[in-house]
Amino acid sequence: MRISTRLHRSIYRWVGIMSAGAAALLVANSAWAQAPAAPAAAPAAPPSWQQGRSADQAKSPLHPFAPHFTGRTSADLPLDKLKVPPGFKVEVWVEGVPEARSLALGDKGTVFVSNRNLTEVYAIVDRGDKREIKKLFTGMKVPNGVAFSKGTLYVAERHRITRYDGIEDALDNPPAAKVVIDNLDPSAQAGHFWKYLAMGPDGKLYFNVGAPGNIVLPNYNQATMQRVDPNTGVLETVAQGVRNSVGMDWHPRTKELWFTNHARDWISDDLPNDTLHRVSRKNMNFGYPFCHQGDLLDPEFGKGRSCKEFDAPAAKLGPHIAPLGMRFYTGKMFPAEYQNNMFVAMHGSWNRNTKHGYNVMRVTTDAAGKVTGMKPFLEGFLTDDKGDPPMWGRPVDVLQLRDGSMLVSDDFNGIIYRISYKK
Repeated sequence: MRISTRLHRSIYRWVGIMSAGAAALLVANSAWAQAPAAPAAAPAAPPSWQQGRSADQAKSPLHPFAPHFTGRTSADLPLDKLKVPPGFKVEVWVEGVPEARSLALGDKGTVFVSNRNLTEVYAIVDRGDKREIKKLFTGMKVPNGVAFSKGTLYVAERHRITRYDGIEDALDNPPAAKVVIDNLDPSAQAGHFWKYLAMGPDGKLYFNVGAPGNIVLPNYNQATMQRVDPNTGVLETVAQGVRNSVGMDWHPRTKELWFTNHARDWISDDLPNDTLHRVSRKNMNFGYPFCHQGDLLDPEFGKGRSCKEFDAPAAKLGPHIAPLGMRFYTGKMFPAEYQNNMFVAMHGSWNRNTKHGYNVMRVTTDAAGKVTGMKPFLEGFLTDDKGDPPMWGRPVDVLQLRDGSMLVSDDFNGIIYRISYKK
């Protein structure tokens, strides 16, 4: 009887446990059946170029224009539309250089060409009656900046600057990269990470570090102009408050640094202007993100600020006109009145209902360095100011050759043009 009672008690406990478990399972199943469906996946983040767009611009059809990454042949283009002043001639110098961007000239006449969306750097060797294209490097990360000095080619990627010594004697077997400075893009952020590169008269490499978005508060080294000593790797800030510069040069007489700058998007068709800047002293701050074009407070970041806190630009170039490469002319081929004039490549607007730009502008200054005038020098790429796309070509950079002629790169078609003058 004692054994039987114990067995009965065990059976009762087992039945109770199973009953409780079954009840719990029923409750759980009921709760699961009544639970709401899993939330839908969050919508994809908008592209970085839409950042800063206001609610009333949410349905705007405006968008950037991608280049033809494989390039186009000159035979397919309306070259007869191109216009230059009387006495000047524009012609195709070389084609088949995909997304041709920044230009640099070697001591032996080699022209080095970068790209931005692709991964290559090219060398163009002038054979007189034709040009030979050599692919120097591939697999690079946004190699937009190229500069040449004393036998060495420097390349600025999004994250570092490298050097290639004796490059013109090794175009078919380029030397290994030597790092000048690294960790320039530690966060790998979106925004204006590509860099323009130039060698200054002080022997230091100058480059931009763009803002990480259209209109954002940058960290201490973003939205700046920087320079690095190629021998020591020591980095210095040249100027602050610069949203995105993609072109610079030094005045032949004053040796002052001048550079182009892109203002923010998504305020209006006519505001703000893109700008031209002159660095006349140390620690200049040109206002981004608080003030644009020297006199326009930002709708968000400008609250409680004054444009008088900051340095004004040397000139307003036009709203959303996208100024890129710029060089002072010091050659002997062009007429004397062109000496020390500035030539600025206007990539052309996208964030504007009526498009403009898509040309090369001639900018004059007086003896004191003040801008005195601007007029078109090379035009004809714009075909329909309300078209999509509105143009058939886009100037990016300008480069003076040793004979005094000028090259103009066109990343939209992968073509480089040459402008010459004959009395």
